[in-house]
Amino acid sequence: MSTIPSTFNQDVPSYTVIGRGERAGTTGITAVLLSRGGRYLRRSLFQDLEKAGFDFVISVETGKESYDMEELSQRYPFAQFLLLRESSSPGEQINIAAMEVRTPLFFVLWNDVRFVQSGGAGRIADRLLQNDILCTVPVVQNSHFEALPTLIVPALYRGSIKTIPFVPVKEGSLSLYPFDGVGIYRTEKFIKLTGYDATLKSPYWQLMDFGFRAHLWGEKIASSQLVKVLYDGNLAPQDTSIHPDYRRFYLKNIAPVFRGDTAHLPWRRFFHYFLKSGEGWKTAWKNFRDVRAWVALYKYRFRLDARQLTELWEDAE
Repeated sequence: MSTIPSTFNQDVPSYTVIGRGERAGTTGITAVLLSRGGRYLRRSLFQDLEKAGFDFVISVETGKESYDMEELSQRYPFAQFLLLRESSSPGEQINIAAMEVRTPLFFVLWNDVRFVQSGGAGRIADRLLQNDILCTVPVVQNSHFEALPTLIVPALYRGSIKTIPFVPVKEGSLSLYPFDGVGIYRTEKFIKLTGYDATLKSPYWQLMDFGFRAHLWGEKIASSQLVKVLYDGNLAPQDTSIHPDYRRFYLKNIAPVFRGDTAHLPWRRFFHYFLKSGEGWKTAWKNFRDVRAWVALYKYRFRLDARQLTELWEDAE
């Protein structure tokens, strides 16, 4: 049996929900707050989100129960805290939060990322509910209000995938994935896409897999000048090194071939994979067969393959 998730949150880690989660508005958007650690004034974060006009706030807690969780849940009845019982990757945390979302949209933020557009949640939701985009990524600014290169463009070079960051300068520019996971997701589309692949543990390759799968399946991830967020500190460098997760990313996203109206993973790709993977014969064969079965399961969801995607992207740019 394939270990790749074939349904949304196929294997859900255990967690506890704290807080009433009473609706605070009718905008249709929930704020999902992830924690990167460090000391941040959580009350100030929740005040900003309340002023912004979000219907709900879902805070994902990855450590022990915080000392202020009970106080915050009383002060902000629109908030819920998801206390995870084991370590989880950022993508897995987003998946878990999405299970609790009750609005058409949810906005993923970190505790060191500020969204301070008072009343902005309603204006953003009104605009985004009119389109059909899977994920809208904001303009990311530093503490000097300078826009940062967080728009990600893919390129194929000698059979390897590369990414190039740009500063978003126009409305609707496509991005391969939401930088740092920060973005406004359409809940229904996110679930139909099966969310992030929780079997991948590298945050970078998890984002790459999500973004490629989205575009290969005909969905859009695009930037908007309407939405801006401010990073309190410096952006942490992404670890883009070749991680063991790259093998699965390659098989799921780069190796499949799209012909007619379906995709398939050709058997001939196995030998190249085996030589490059560093895995033993049996392990490589099992992993290849698992992904081949997964591609066959979703063969009609594909709209193009990786080469076609990068070529179309180059033409669009």
